[in-house]
Amino acid sequence: MSTKPSNEDSGRIYHTECTGDALVTVKAHEKGENITLFDEDITLFGSCFCPFVQRVWVAFEILGIPYKVDPYKKPKELLEVSPKGLVPGLRFNRYNPPRSLNESTVILEFLEDLAATTTRRSILPPITNPYARGLVRLQADHVNRSLVPVFYRYLQAQTEEKQIEAGKDFHASLEGLVALLERAEREILEQGGASGEGEAHALSKGLGVWVPGQKDLGWADVMAGPWLFRAKIVLTHYRGFQLPQGERFNAWLKRIFEHPAFKATCSTEQLYLDSYERYAFNRPNTSMVATAINEGRALP
Repeated sequence: MSTKPSNEDSGRIYHTECTGDALVTVKAHEKGENITLFDEDITLFGSCFCPFVQRVWVAFEILGIPYKVDPYKKPKELLEVSPKGLVPGLRFNRYNPPRSLNESTVILEFLEDLAATTTRRSILPPITNPYARGLVRLQADHVNRSLVPVFYRYLQAQTEEKQIEAGKDFHASLEGLVALLERAEREILEQGGASGEGEAHALSKGLGVWVPGQKDLGWADVMAGPWLFRAKIVLTHYRGFQLPQGERFNAWLKRIFEHPAFKATCSTEQLYLDSYERYAFNRPNTSMVATAINEGRALP
């Protein structure tokens, strides 16, 4: 199926408040409805459209760690958490003065470690299976080094030639990620791995919903899901891109997008179309990420 891309900049601006399911989640945490197990009193500074924020937000929901969320007010307190004003950032309010962490991958590692001694949940394979943990971290490394930067390069490309080239690169990056998912499934579950259904289920923990029958999001799902979701909406609208078709790939995306923790952090499609229009037409001063892509530098 082909889609005619939008080729006119209508001057839409980015949103500063969530919509849809994400707004419901924000309001629930404002009321403190989910602070039941322990009061860690963590504030998540984020933005309603940012995929780096969403991967952290999804992890909070999966791991059951209580938090408060600032969806994009960018108060002065954010600069105490993230000196460049970049999101996501965490502030730990129980300390005086408050302590903080930033960078989405660092925060995910922190949340995983925190959950190990509190909620006892995990998005990684068991620590008793270090090779499986290594494989899913390879998947995440591919997402960060390849999928994420080429997503922005594709979205920001202005000439037809550059859009075609970046579209091919994005498709190739998706294929590379799928190859890593298949490798983990093959080496952990098939090559002398599981001897029965129960053992297969245990070994598949943390490999994510790429594995048929697995209902829990894994490390790579959380890492890649926000960009896959935006590709479906934003790249389709602005670049006419179509995600690869295939029963296995489509089922994987469906399981990610319909997972309760993922859906709880998603706004309505219009929010993403509005917020990413400035990237699609490569407006000046769009963001530090956009500037880095334009200058051929690593993402901040």
